[in-house]
Amino acid sequence: MSIAAKDVMKLRQQTGAGMMDCKKALNETNGDFDAAVKLLREKGISGAAKRAGRSANEGRIVIRINDDHTAGALVEINSETDFVARNEKFVTLAESYGDWAIDNCDKVGDDSFFPSGTIDDSDLKELSEIGRASCR
Repeated sequence: MSIAAKDVMKLRQQTGAGMMDCKKALNETNGDFDAAVKLLREKGISGAAKRAGRSANEGRIVIRINDDHTAGALVEINSETDFVARNEKFVTLAESYGDWAIDNCDKVGDDSFFPSGTIDDSDLKELSEIGRASCR
């Protein structure tokens, strides 16, 4: 089966996966786009363990200040590549954590990790990234 380059690019834009991974996923699923997304997601979750020791030198920093300017939050979300850091889902996720941190500054100390279940982090598993925040 021949997979069109536009389909590979569409899958890449939606998932942030590499071009060859997208092409392989589309080939394995006989061009079924939804199945390819699911396959990439499954591979991404299982592949996260393999990447655990690798350096995450890219990412996003989100800064939030409350309405009366008495508290501020700084959130750092790390990724291995700038491609992931520029991904729309990654940016949205980082901003969601920033919003949560400023709304819950009393629950966040200096340089602490987010409590489990803080926000819907299903994209976090997909993106396989780490979040940390500081509040003052």
